[in-house]
Amino acid sequence: MKANIIVTLKNGLLDPQGKAIEGALKSLDLAGIESVRQGKIFEVELATEDRAKAQDLLKRACEKLLANTIVENYRIEFS
Repeated sequence: MKANIIVTLKNGLLDPQGKAIEGALKSLDLAGIESVRQGKIFEVELATEDRAKAQDLLKRACEKLLANTIVENYRIEFS
């Protein structure tokens, strides 16, 4: 089973890296982009086909290592 974990900053928090990317895109004359927020994607391959077990394992991985839950949100998507 495969899953993607998407980690993003919580709404309302400053995102200096996103702002830098936004400024770089504007300096490249790429008009129409209003704002950019950056995040991380983890592609995970799991040894189980049990979705409930996989969900639990990935949730624990996010809360222990992959996401700083004080300032970041995460979501798990199975493919």
